[in-house]
Amino acid sequence: MSRSVVTTRAQPAAPARRQRQRPGMVWIPGGVFHMGSDDHFPEEAPVRRASVDGFWMDAAPVTNRQFERFVHETSWVTVAERPADPADYPAATPEALAPASLVFTPPQARRPLRGLDDWWSYVTGADWRHPGGPRSSLAGLDDHPVVHVCWDDVSAYAAWAGVDLPTEAEWEFACRGGLDGATYAWGEELTPAGRHMANLWQGEFPYENLAEDGWLGTSPVGSYAANGYGLVDMVGNVWEWTRDNWYVRPRPSAAPRSELGPPPDGRRAPRKALKGGSFLSDPRYCQRYRPAARHAQPVDAPMSHIGFRCVVRPSSVG
Repeated sequence: MSRSVVTTRAQPAAPARRQRQRPGMVWIPGGVFHMGSDDHFPEEAPVRRASVDGFWMDAAPVTNRQFERFVHETSWVTVAERPADPADYPAATPEALAPASLVFTPPQARRPLRGLDDWWSYVTGADWRHPGGPRSSLAGLDDHPVVHVCWDDVSAYAAWAGVDLPTEAEWEFACRGGLDGATYAWGEELTPAGRHMANLWQGEFPYENLAEDGWLGTSPVGSYAANGYGLVDMVGNVWEWTRDNWYVRPRPSAAPRSELGPPPDGRRAPRKALKGGSFLSDPRYCQRYRPAARHAQPVDAPMSHIGFRCVVRPSSVG
């Protein structure tokens, strides 16, 4: 689908007495925009008109420094730090039930790719404090996005901070930064004038990372220019949780306003929608470094390239 890039219709600025609901948040004006894409992956289609009300959003993903404060004050133990329940895995050995998480592990040489097992390893002792495995640490990573966090972890953080997770529509509207219909959050070129606009993969995925943008893994938040709303790292660096349950829309479809409630049957959804891509997103294999891109993630599966950021809606503030 071909569309010209236009600026979205914006609502008035946030009331002065409610400018920021916590440090580091910026006001995102609500509006109507074209959500999704007909030009890439099927789960992004169809393009439809969606609307969101104004809200505040973290300017950057939640960092290790911020998450550490939450853990210090609440003694929260993340899913990756807990042993698996043997009742859920009756055939598993005790070793297989040990606390663990998925860590990106690139192959050493080019070879035919069979699937995710070719570059992901289930590593005992990997968690938010040890993002690369038990021998790693957070040294030098205080301002990098926290990773290895599941839905329970980010929900607990949001409850502690008095905030919420964005809906998929809120997230995509914010990512576009006022550019309705643009392929990327900054326009139509992935690297305008050869400039890297986000922390993405360069080279032949998954074995060759040229790190032309300066980063082999995550980067400190704010290492790249902000979008039109003052948000950084909306594309690349880490995938981000949204509160919407994963589903694929039938064609054709009209999009209602994003729903905040639970699924109709009241049960917890097994998967949530992730947005934004990560430092592993590349032009040949993934191409999910676009506002419309989305990914289904099990709520209990921590990984080394998934983080989050939070929002506050004026209706939730007394």
